Amino acid sequence: MMTLADARKIIAAAEAKAVEIGQPMNIAVADAGGNLIAHVRMDGAWMGSIDISINKAWTARAFDIQTKDLAEHSQSGNQFFGIHASNHGRVMIFAGGVPLKSGGQVVGGLGVSGGSGAQDHAVAEAGAAAFNS
Repeated sequence: MMTLADARKIIAAAEAKAVEIGQPMNIAVADAGGNLIAHVRMDGAWMGSIDISINKAWTARAFDIQTKDLAEHSQSGNQFFGIHASNHGRVMIFAGGVPLKSGGQVVGGLGVSGGSGAQDHAVAEAGAAAFNS
């Protein structure tokens, strides 16, 4: 089960990584049902990325896959082409969303938005690593 304390730990680690790379981010943590537990918009982070970060967390949990991997599979001609239009447009197909696992099972999702795909993914990975430590 994902708790608020877990979400705060994940967000703190993700924020630290965002500060380290010099990119303010929106960071969202969702529970096993894809419901938002906590969200932080760092000072200077894009307002437009709030919804994106929340939807990346949801997508990572809904499909139990990193959003950067889902992006690769959703290109024209690939098996998930067009998936971004499903679920009322909530599916995010670019880097920054990662499933959160405990004991080998997905118990939530983390979504980060505000930088490049590589930056978003690096910040998300830092947050997920804190959850698993």
